[in-house]
Amino acid sequence: MTRGQRASPAAAQGWPFLLPLLIILLCVIGYPLIRTLYLSFTDASLNALGIRPAWLGWDNYAYALTNPDFLLSLWHSTYFTVVSVALEVVIGVLVALLLNQKFRGQAFARALLILPWAIPTIVNATMWRWIYNPEYGALNALLTQTGLMGDYRSWLGAPSSAMNMVILADVWKNYSLVALIALAALQSVPDEIYEAAALDGVPIWTRFWRLTLPFILGPLSVAVVLRTIEAFKVFDIIYVMTRGGPADATKTASFSVYQEAFTYLQAGSGAAYANVMVLISALLIAGYLLLMKRQRAA
Repeated sequence: MTRGQRASPAAAQGWPFLLPLLIILLCVIGYPLIRTLYLSFTDASLNALGIRPAWLGWDNYAYALTNPDFLLSLWHSTYFTVVSVALEVVIGVLVALLLNQKFRGQAFARALLILPWAIPTIVNATMWRWIYNPEYGALNALLTQTGLMGDYRSWLGAPSSAMNMVILADVWKNYSLVALIALAALQSVPDEIYEAAALDGVPIWTRFWRLTLPFILGPLSVAVVLRTIEAFKVFDIIYVMTRGGPADATKTASFSVYQEAFTYLQAGSGAAYANVMVLISALLIAGYLLLMKRQRAA
């Protein structure tokens, strides 16, 4: 419907059916958002339930944006997002290209691809904690028995390696989503194009860059945006594997929100932290919507 046109009678008749859903969304999503926004301007504390909080204006936001701990956790979230999404895209595309080839057991291999993504994050995090265990973990056993490392080490206990180990666990779970999207996009590439390029002697890298990538770029961009939004909000795998440690080396912005509100019981500043994250996520979502609009226009 263009600007200035009135809604059709059929569209107007649909609104009463949508009304219950809109009411539920308003209660489940709208009220918590408004309540969190209100708390972020007050000195609300979980230690003082039942007492009307005092109005502080923008003080909580000023505190959040000048607090080095919170800024460091935002940097950890950014690092986690950039590295994990980049690795997921590279590995996912490579796996999709491999599974797009014809070989015996192709259907079985494709079915296995969904297994890591189907595993709950809590289970995945616990499994990787066992793999990284400094006493009986499989990673230490593999590296020492193959001569790549002399002694066992605590992968999650060292600030220099903890974040990268968590990223590895997250990549193992989520690369399959990118691979599935890329594989679905590859099905739309006509085989005749590859056959003609092979007959002309076009190198493999040029075939990928000039022929394959344009076909998968649109769906891949959507996967990147969705994974970026999800990765920036990471909390569960951090909570299970490291609880933000050691020495806050893996404390992300979401974990800072949890810690400020439920460990330090500062609901006001915790709400301000959360709203800063909501604002950043909203910017990412706006980028996603813009991307979808451009794809529809293409």
